[in-house]
Amino acid sequence: MDSQSLRPDMRGALWDAVLYIPTVSILAFYGLTFWYAQQHMPWAYLLWFMACFFLIAGATRILRRLLVLPSASVGLDVDKKRNVTVHLKGGQNVVLVRDVRYFKDYAGRSFGLSGADHDGKKWQFVFHRGQFESESGYARLNKVLEAFGD
Repeated sequence: MDSQSLRPDMRGALWDAVLYIPTVSILAFYGLTFWYAQQHMPWAYLLWFMACFFLIAGATRILRRLLVLPSASVGLDVDKKRNVTVHLKGGQNVVLVRDVRYFKDYAGRSFGLSGADHDGKKWQFVFHRGQFESESGYARLNKVLEAFGD
């Protein structure tokens, strides 16, 4: 029915870096500051935990947008049987056959897919407009996937 290959989204990765780098830096800075102020030691632990959490979440998000991680989506197929196949960089193909749901954001810049494969394992994917080869391909795929929406 419809097949799309994905490319690295450099612009989106840059915006994510602009968001996450200051956030992690500020949390780490205040965590370090509170660490040496002995009366605020519990806050230092909390701030360092938050800095590490956002560092891992941000790095994962950026590396997936750049198609670096093996779990990054590099292709998407929708067939006539209403199955959605997501091709991962690691060579794995995930076929969503049950409970396939489509979630579009209000701005139209990204959409999410969730569903279960043949074994019942649940999967979730986020696709960004900048990852698609063309604007018309992105719009056409959204039109096809609207059948899976609410």
